Amino acid sequence: MNEPMLVETAQALVGGGRGLLAMDESNGTCNKRFAAAGIPQTVEMRRAYRELIATTPFLGQCVSGAILYDETIRQRDSAGVLLLDRLVRAGIIPGIKVDRGAKPLALHAGETVTEGLDGLRERLEEYATMGARFAKWRGVISLGDDLPSRACIVANAQALARYAALCQEAGLVPIVEPEVLMTGGHGIERCLAATEAVLRALFEELEIQGIVLEAVILKPNMILPGLTCPNQRTVEDVAEETVQCLLRCVPAAVAGIAFLSGGQSGELASARLDAINLIARDGRGRTPWPLVFSFGRAIQQPALTIWHGEDAQIGAAQRALYHRADCNHAALRGDYTQAMETRPVLQRAS
Repeated sequence: MNEPMLVETAQALVGGGRGLLAMDESNGTCNKRFAAAGIPQTVEMRRAYRELIATTPFLGQCVSGAILYDETIRQRDSAGVLLLDRLVRAGIIPGIKVDRGAKPLALHAGETVTEGLDGLRERLEEYATMGARFAKWRGVISLGDDLPSRACIVANAQALARYAALCQEAGLVPIVEPEVLMTGGHGIERCLAATEAVLRALFEELEIQGIVLEAVILKPNMILPGLTCPNQRTVEDVAEETVQCLLRCVPAAVAGIAFLSGGQSGELASARLDAINLIARDGRGRTPWPLVFSFGRAIQQPALTIWHGEDAQIGAAQRALYHRADCNHAALRGDYTQAMETRPVLQRAS
């Protein structure tokens, strides 16, 4: 393990005032989104969409790293250039999703554990050779009447820690993503309690595995009420609960925190990210780590809707993609405002 190199990469991903773009949807997930948008579900259309993203002008001003899927890291654009190389030329560090999805957890109905550890050492070696410099693994935690169980929390924490160890062995920075889902009618208090339990278990397992925390990026959920909860909280409430949860549970040595969007709308995710960073900069909750974004749909969805699989819409779709990335870039400084949603994109790009 080259610890100085790993730490340098982690700092480059989260320490330069930019965030990450998650473009690591599996083929199945990507096809579902294409179907909803009326786009043909083919390899060529997936390639064209990913080329649209990778060649978006000025994207590297806002995005430090991009998480890819196995198909994507192997694809070339219409000019024959690897999409990975397109990202590198734009100043964006390429990474790779390596888990193989959440599967039912035995003896625990309604809960899952993420699989993909078998053969992971060899896959990581291949991805590193191809040019990936970091990886991502997602654990999924559902909330319900008696959920999450301790068994589910521990199983996912152990898998995340074993994955992180293999990543650092291979010279890749691990992004660990323990996601407490927004699905359901639970209040913000339930999300807070579950997230704290998940984070405490995760860092206990990372310590057991000997993980270098300075070369780890945490990708957590924000502390939110469930989507169908009647008591939806203010942006400021979410920010306060989120920052305090992280201060209680996350060691200061961790390189940085990159929030997932988890199904939030683009504008709401930006507003909450902005409020979190405002709190993190003042006396209410000054944090030892950078707080950035690692958003997927919250950045991509407007562009996908505009593109609709049509070449004539590529430019408009790329402007929409840059717009959402730029809004989140501003939120990292506490500079996001609703007025950004109506200002022309070209006034903000340089």
